[in-house]
Amino acid sequence: MDADGVTFRFPDSRHALEAVAVYQEVASPRPGPDLRRVDGAWSARLARPKVDRMEYLFELLHPDGQAELVCDPANPRRASGAFGDKSVVEFPEYRPPAWVGEPPAPDGPMRDLDLGGVATGCLWSPYGTEPDEPLPLLVAHDGVEYARYSGLRAFFDRLWRAGTLPAMRAALLQPVARDDQYSASPAYAKALTEVVLPRLGQLAPMPAGRRYRVGMGASLGALAMLHAHRTEPASFGGLFLQSGSYFHHRFFRHEISFGHFERIRWFLDRVHASGHWNLPIPIVMTCGEVEQNFRNNRATALALRAQGYPVRFLPVRDAHTWVGWRDAFTPGLLELLKELWA
Repeated sequence: MDADGVTFRFPDSRHALEAVAVYQEVASPRPGPDLRRVDGAWSARLARPKVDRMEYLFELLHPDGQAELVCDPANPRRASGAFGDKSVVEFPEYRPPAWVGEPPAPDGPMRDLDLGGVATGCLWSPYGTEPDEPLPLLVAHDGVEYARYSGLRAFFDRLWRAGTLPAMRAALLQPVARDDQYSASPAYAKALTEVVLPRLGQLAPMPAGRRYRVGMGASLGALAMLHAHRTEPASFGGLFLQSGSYFHHRFFRHEISFGHFERIRWFLDRVHASGHWNLPIPIVMTCGEVEQNFRNNRATALALRAQGYPVRFLPVRDAHTWVGWRDAFTPGLLELLKELWA
């Protein structure tokens, strides 16, 4: 690896493989490049894309026609995710956020949530706060996975201990049927605003006013948060949206086979066609510059801004990854919460 790109090698001295390719989401073609046999191994060079880090696997084609995805056996760096580990390349400019390297902080208590069959999850509170103390609330779609793969709970604990994060609680939600619930579903938006949020209000008292409740999500979870806000504008006082699945018809085709594509497109077409919005809220949006849906994220940010929303759009030099989302917590999420709750 160097500043201009990375050379991949996969050992195969016995010629046991028919083909090897790099499986990645930062450059076209995806997957690619294909490796060629060189001196008892497979090798290929990838010119550096517009990222500071990248995750990848090797796709191995065996003689019997079976394909297999594996991590790079020569690279110890790994990133975890819902579908397993991936190998990681970090280019010279990459720096993780400062809070990631800070010493562990006392864990804030976690309480299991069962929210009327709509979602499960956990409620995080700052270490040493009283259960009945009114505090602002962050509601995170896919919050359990955010905590597991993006270090969201460590972000809360460490920045709370440092006095950087305002006093708050966080509801880390886990859906019961993600693809259906998070795909601009009117039924889910109704259940979230009429069942989940009132129940959270009983479990986690907060000050009066929508500014003290912020929604957060990535990918389909970001779409679902925007949809809930547009369905019931009083539900949230701010949104932190990462790599949203904004399948707007002008810029998007590769997800057209997704089961709820038309429902999502119909909602986004309405968002983009709207004029002035009477109840805008602060929104921070982040998206990897190499993501296939980057243009839709940027176009949606511009459409919301034209409707009166104070939108900040933050490009990220990563792809559609949990670590890329983590790296945008600062300044994006931190500044939003401080703006609304300080």
